[in-house]
Amino acid sequence: MLRRLVLPAPPLLRDLALVAARIGLGVVLVAHGWQKVRTDGLEATGQGFDAMGVPAAGPAATFAAAVEIGGGLLLVLGLLTPVVAVLVASVMAGAFWFAHRGTTVLAAEGGWELVAVIGLGALLVGAVGAGRFSLDALLADRGRA
Repeated sequence: MLRRLVLPAPPLLRDLALVAARIGLGVVLVAHGWQKVRTDGLEATGQGFDAMGVPAAGPAATFAAAVEIGGGLLLVLGLLTPVVAVLVASVMAGAFWFAHRGTTVLAAEGGWELVAVIGLGALLVGAVGAGRFSLDALLADRGRA
């Protein structure tokens, strides 16, 4: 029994967990990017970035929104997962540095927990791979054929 608790999950469960993680991260990212583009607007988002001291605030806001929306959609599909992981982690590192550094952990208090979970989750999925149920796997299988 103890052995089953410490061994990696069987491949099917691992792949299902990766699908769930990709979809969850992707939906959260798309929602945040959508908020930057449609709810707040890129101009207001850029002004907010400028107030936080983000260099090239307007282009940075556009970049962040594009990574969040595009990267979120790509994560859901499991396409270009390692590249998306690095881009998402870099946006979350910027969010930590400019918006949450020096704050508490809890997001409800303006803390950094959400950007950490998103960034680290993306890196984990990128490092492990998108799993069997992804476009990355489909493309890899076609490349082998």
